[in-house]
Amino acid sequence: MPLSDSASGALRAATGMTVLGCSTSATAALADYPLHGAQALRYLLAAAVLLPLARRAGPLRPALSRAELARLTLLAATGLFAFNVLMMQALRHSDPAAVGSVVGCTPLLLAVLGPLLARRRPQVRLLAAAAVVVAGAAVTQGLGPGDLPGFLFALGTLACEAAFSLLAVGLLPRLGPVRVSAYTTALAVPMFALTGLALEGGRMVRMPSAAEGAALLYLSLALTVVAFLLWYTALGLLGPERSGLFAGLIPVTAALSGAVLGTAALRPAELLGSVVVGLGVCAGLVVAKAPEPARPAEAVPAGR
Repeated sequence: MPLSDSASGALRAATGMTVLGCSTSATAALADYPLHGAQALRYLLAAAVLLPLARRAGPLRPALSRAELARLTLLAATGLFAFNVLMMQALRHSDPAAVGSVVGCTPLLLAVLGPLLARRRPQVRLLAAAAVVVAGAAVTQGLGPGDLPGFLFALGTLACEAAFSLLAVGLLPRLGPVRVSAYTTALAVPMFALTGLALEGGRMVRMPSAAEGAALLYLSLALTVVAFLLWYTALGLLGPERSGLFAGLIPVTAALSGAVLGTAALRPAELLGSVVVGLGVCAGLVVAKAPEPARPAEAVPAGR
């Protein structure tokens, strides 16, 4: 029996966010590798997989417009490049728990901005469900110490996380998840490479250790290829406000994966937060009305 769009989107969103939450160990393994070089290699490997997949779909007709290219570039610059740079800066000033608690507000931000950008009124019940998810994520993550610069960098990271979804909404109806993923990862490569050359020169890339190589493969293939495709497919099926609820799973799966791998003990607060997140996600999917799919003439124009 085929799954409904809601069930299929929910499964994809949950899986994609689980892959993202489990990436914390891989990211930690790259702590000593130059940031820009690691990200350039990551997106280069991902683009090498995604671009052939995009070509298999046949030529894009009409060709990519300047407005679409501008939006794709902005998506890569914010959701990929700036997100990683700001996240690293935030972690240098604040505890990971404090940063995670700020970025964990993504469901609430998408629940507000998603419908507003589509010229719809936010659903009150969905806002309430998103608030429950955010509260559960905060309990799971905890509230660690930090300073004002760290908080501001974390806010920037939150904005970039929201942009990763909101900027893609107007592109997905015509380009599809594969092309959006392929084009943005390809555009991110020169952004990281040129910045790395300017800041680090020839030191931006070195031969990775076995652990670093495994981490790069996970971030490139599992996270950037698989999770990107899952998330953008879910975004098209559920819309940003409902799919955004699943971002609350990131700290939950990060905590659970740490316990499974033995890198961190599972605390009672994390179990409680996991239950709260699950209740919020379920409530949001049940009470929220799915937005009606926009006809091509009513879709948000690319680059707007």
